[in-house]
Parts: sequence; structure tokens; C-alpha cells
Amino acid sequence: MTTTDNLLVVGAGPTGLALALQAHAYGAHVRIVDRRTESFRPSRALILHPRTLEVLRPLGVSDAILARANTAPDVDLHLGHRVIRVSLDQLHLPDTAFPHLTLVRQMDVEAVLTQALAARGIAVEWGTELLAVRDEATAAHATLRSRSGMQTTAFAYVIGCDGPCSTVRRAAGIAWRGGPYQEEVVLADVELEADLEDGAAHVGAGREGLALLFALGEHARWRLLVTRGVRGEQLVYGEAGPPVAVDDLQTLVDDAGLDTRITRLAWSARYHLQLRLAARFRQGRLFLAGDAAHAFSPATGQGMNTGVQDALNLGWKLALASTATERDALLDSYERERRPVGRRALVITHLAFWVEASAALLPSWLRGVVAPLGAPLVPHLTGHRRLVGETLQCVSQLRAPYHHTPVSREDRPRLEGGPSSGQRLPDATVTTNGARLRLHALIARPGVHVLLHRDADPLDRQDFGRHVTFHRLTSSPGPGVVVVRPDGYVGYRCGVADAGQLRSWLSTIGAGAPQPPMPSNQCQIS
Repeated sequence: MTTTDNLLVVGAGPTGLALALQAHAYGAHVRIVDRRTESFRPSRALILHPRTLEVLRPLGVSDAILARANTAPDVDLHLGHRVIRVSLDQLHLPDTAFPHLTLVRQMDVEAVLTQALAARGIAVEWGTELLAVRDEATAAHATLRSRSGMQTTAFAYVIGCDGPCSTVRRAAGIAWRGGPYQEEVVLADVELEADLEDGAAHVGAGREGLALLFALGEHARWRLLVTRGVRGEQLVYGEAGPPVAVDDLQTLVDDAGLDTRITRLAWSARYHLQLRLAARFRQGRLFLAGDAAHAFSPATGQGMNTGVQDALNLGWKLALASTATERDALLDSYERERRPVGRRALVITHLAFWVEASAALLPSWLRGVVAPLGAPLVPHLTGHRRLVGETLQCVSQLRAPYHHTPVSREDRPRLEGGPSSGQRLPDATVTTNGARLRLHALIARPGVHVLLHRDADPLDRQDFGRHVTFHRLTSSPGPGVVVVRPDGYVGYRCGVADAGQLRSWLSTIGAGAPQPPMPSNQCQIS
């Protein structure tokens, strides 16, 4: 048994990969394992939200993801005999560098993150299964099985990014609250005989449910997603079930009003869905993130996005915990910040999925009768860019608050104006070193970023540790200071830049260098 490993990440989906990448950026030694024998699996997620791209940006992977993506997607709504085009690029989101929805396959996101880990010397250990894990006082002891045999290793922390049937969650004894849906999703890769534009997503709604077509297939040109009532035997949640016959898929496509014929079925699978939230996200040295912590319907594209944002809230905290003066408070802040976000996402996805897929009389009537009749109003609603932008801000978690946690502090004298501690830092235009640039570009690298206002004391001349970077904003008058956490949230603010107060906050999150000793002929006055 060894104790050389720091973190064990269980599961190499987008959540686990992002967490491993960020924890490594802050000095953690990371192992990441997955029981799958190879990386490929059909993509279930196809959308990245603006906030997810923001949190990935400091890790240097956003551009590579966008190179594989459609960042100016259109959506064709097929409502009765009408086809209504909705554009989802350049939405009214003035304070982000990514004011659009992004269509990209989950497999492409995973490929970029896996390559970034490999470039840092971290290889995913495929075909390695976590059999058991014990949380003890000084370490978490994990038993792993791979092609080379069984191994029990001690880790500082074990993070379950291992999906809705999480081994880590069961070992931690954490309750899994919620229940199954009576509707299921069918995914398929198909070829079509239809005049459908490749650059648009096509959405149809019928009494049976919803049908969506994206030109993002992996075994054929088009990826089809349809909803219907649960059929047949119980399936393992998160795992692909048996295929669906092409005639059954065609019936669902026809019911949804998509004027197309399936000419070839390359692959299909059923997926059962559930709506659940873990009672806790932490038990001692064991943590949950992504689908191991919460399970949603696919409505509004929350799964991959919420998981990655979980990961980038937690990764830096685990990496810095060993040097934090308030270690447990820092680690507990993960659940205090992210579990309410997961709970809100459950409400949003449940309501949206009820409208999209429920076989009950009211939602079936809304899809089959009201939606076609109301089609002429859609251009007027979607033409209000501000309204669409406000909706996306909510769905994308751009406004998710992290107030009232130990890592959000407002020191005295209070700083007036601007985002408060516990709020996401907006992407404003600032001036620094004589240049005007966007704030998120300024802080687009790993670290804790200290934003000194124009007249603040020159704290950057002192040693605050390798994870702390200073920027003087000459466009912000006054002596104040704002400190941005590694996940882009404001962690600390004060009306004056005081070295002692700043060091105190940095020490709580493990990011600051120790206070240098004072000369023996001086005394410190508190």
C-alpha cells in the first residue's frame, strides 16, 4: 500500500476529466480511472453553456473545444405546418466572452480534456474499476481492479464522478433521493431523406413527445433524440439499453411533425431517466460530482454542464486543502455552493421535461394542439434578444450565487459597488498596463487573481505565493481590492488593499505564502 497518490478521480467523463485537469493545475498528484476498456461511447450530451466555457478557459481548453463545435447554431421549430427559425448565436449576454449556445458532442469535449491531461503527463487508466473504498481518519483506502490485478492504495481524497450508479456514493452511505421517470429517451444515429439544413438543430413536438435532430452523429450523419413512455424491462441508469427498431423510430419522428424519412439506422439505444439528488456531496474524504451527485432529464442540457461546473468548483479546493488554515470549511464549501445549484437544476429540468415528454393529458395537448396554434407568436418571443439572454443566464448558471460560505468574505472598510463576494465576476472591459482588454482574458490562466484598484497600495511587491497573481486596474479608481477565486467567483473584497487582511483570507483557502517573519527588534500590533 502506498500513500504517494493525492487524489483518485473515479470516472473519466467530462466531470472527472475537468476535475483532474484543474486539481493538477494547482499542484495535486492525480490518478483518474474508468472501468470502461476504451474511451469511446455514444455522446449523450450535445450542448455547452456559456458559463461552462468560462470555467474551462483558464485551463487552456476552450479554444480547442470551440474548434470542434458549432457556435452559431440555428434551431428550426417544426410546429404543425410551420417551420420557424430561431438563431442562438450572439445572444444578449454582454458580460461573457461566449454569448451563444454551443453545439458540440460529449465525445469531442472528452477528447480535448483527455489530450490536455496527456500533455501534462496524466493518462486515464482505462479498464480500472473501483471495487471498494474506505474513508478513514488519515486517508481514503481504495481497492482497484485492473488487467494487472488488484491493488489497494491510500489517497488523500476520492472523488466519485462515476455516474448515477456511483460506487463512491454507495460506499459513503449517502442517500440518493428522488425517483425514476415514466418516460425514456431513445438516441440513434441515422441517415435521412429530407431537405434539412445541416447547420440547424431540428425540433418537433407531438403528442407522444419530442424529437430532435442534430447533424452531430457518430455512426451516421444525424443524431436523433426522441422521448416516449418507458417500454420493456428496467435498464441500468446511465447505461445504453437495447436498440429500437427503425419503424418505431419513424413513428415517433412522424408524430413529432418532422417531415423526413429514415433511410438507414446505424445505431440506437434506449436510456432510462431519473430525477435524483444526493443527500450530501461529501462524506469525510469522499466526494461526489456530476451524475454521481445529481441525475437530470436531458431537458435544457444541464447534465454535462452542471458536472463540469461542479468539478471546477471542487478541483482547486482539494488541491489546496492541505495548506488551508480552515481545511474543513474550505472543503465543506463545495457542497454548500454546488448542492443548491443542483437542486435548482432539478426543478428547471423537471418542469421542462414535463412539457417536452410527459404522456399526461395536459402536456400532450400543449404539444399537439397549442404549440402549432401558437406558432405565429414564436418569432415575436424569440426576437426579444434580451428575453432569450435572460433565460440562458438562468439555465447556464451565470447567476448562480455562492454567498454565505467561508470562502466568501467582505472585509472592512466595505468596498462599494461591483459584484459582491460569492458572485461570478462579470467580463467587463478594463484598463491595465496602458491596455484595454476584457477582464476574463486578463485572468484566463490558473491562479487566484488579485485585482488592485488604481490607488491601492502596491501589494504586488510582496510574496503571496505561487498561485497568486496581481493586476492593477487603472480604470477602477480608489484604494480597494477584489480577489477572484480559481473558478471565476469573487472570493474577497475590501475597500483598502491591506496585506494582513489579504493574507488572512488567502490562508483560509490554502493559496497564500506564509507571513514572512518580522525582524526581532520589531513587534506586531494587531
